[in-house]
Amino acid sequence: MRKIQQALVCTLLCASAVSAQEVLPRVSPAAAGLAAAPLGEVSTLLASAVAERRIAGAVVGVARGGQVAYLEAVGVQDLTSGTPMTDRSLFRIYSMTKAVTAVAAMILLEEGHFDLSDPVARYLPDFERVVVLNADGSTRPPSRPPTVQDLFLHTSGLSHRSSAEYQAARVRARDISLQQFVQNVTSVPLRADPGTEYRYSASPTVLGRLVEVWSGVDFDEFVERRILGPLGMTDTGFWVEAADRGLLTTMYRSSESGLSPYEIEEVPFTERPELKEGAVGLLSTVPDFLRFSQMLLNGGELGGTRILQEATVERMTQNGLSQELLARRRGGSGWALANVSVVVDPAAAGDGAHAGEFRWDGSAGTEFWVDPSTQTIVVSMWQSSPANPSQLRQRIVGLVREAVEAGR
Repeated sequence: MRKIQQALVCTLLCASAVSAQEVLPRVSPAAAGLAAAPLGEVSTLLASAVAERRIAGAVVGVARGGQVAYLEAVGVQDLTSGTPMTDRSLFRIYSMTKAVTAVAAMILLEEGHFDLSDPVARYLPDFERVVVLNADGSTRPPSRPPTVQDLFLHTSGLSHRSSAEYQAARVRARDISLQQFVQNVTSVPLRADPGTEYRYSASPTVLGRLVEVWSGVDFDEFVERRILGPLGMTDTGFWVEAADRGLLTTMYRSSESGLSPYEIEEVPFTERPELKEGAVGLLSTVPDFLRFSQMLLNGGELGGTRILQEATVERMTQNGLSQELLARRRGGSGWALANVSVVVDPAAAGDGAHAGEFRWDGSAGTEFWVDPSTQTIVVSMWQSSPANPSQLRQRIVGLVREAVEAGR
């Protein structure tokens, strides 16, 4: 799915990508310090979900200590064709894209292109016109301008892409440009003063436009040059090339009558979109996202290729919300600059969680979970609505926790 083929880019990236292909070797569970029996239960769980028609198929990978101890594909990519799932099957990862966008922006922070405290309007003048919606329907100027950090932490006052107000204004669609998206999103009032609420939103798509402004390079090209290429994530991109369409999994909606195909987007992922969407735009595979996750776990490096400095990754995988905002959240988790949920209170999080674990998921049924304390990664992918049938994500992570404990 490689989108950027310029000779110069290849010259710059190929050497590092080759070395990256030797990382994350496949080993037995025991060699990675994991008990085999709980991982076998993951396979059983997935097979049952397929047999019961909760999902058509799935791919799950588990890495520990930089080694892949489990990588299994079950079921099919498409119920009509019967094409089997493989570790190269492609999935719409939706909100897992946010973490990739955050890394892209932090690369430019390291290079001095901006400060987190900068007002967004300094780089995107459309943000000079934002107003806040009052309870009575009137609007007013915000108490302060939205900052770049607000975009990372979802404290900008912007709304979610599926909110009624954004849908009515057609704020986002895959057939508009990033520049048009910014014009659209700033035409709708903010739902709160910046910094006063955590509101999960389309902010990372604004960050994608900022990456273009700061770098002078199209967002998808920057992601390819600086992240995907160097990490050897050769199957990840914003659309599926014609040669790879046979790898794309079908999205299904579950009902009492079984599974039926379900398209979320008007412009499908088999077509090159005008909008390279930093919040939800990428497709990927389990092995590719294991690489990305391992890079974060390694403090910004993979296979001798450094994407970010260790101090930057440490900063961006810690809670960034104020104590006031953190107190309003449930489940013992905060929110980090990496656009991931991070455990700050293991007791409140429950289920054997450790402080510093971070994770995020996608609305079409994907998730990545990283536990620095045990050096463990889980990446799970299927394509379904609802995205997490029968709490499959939590059950898989729970079994991996058991594998870690029993393997000690």
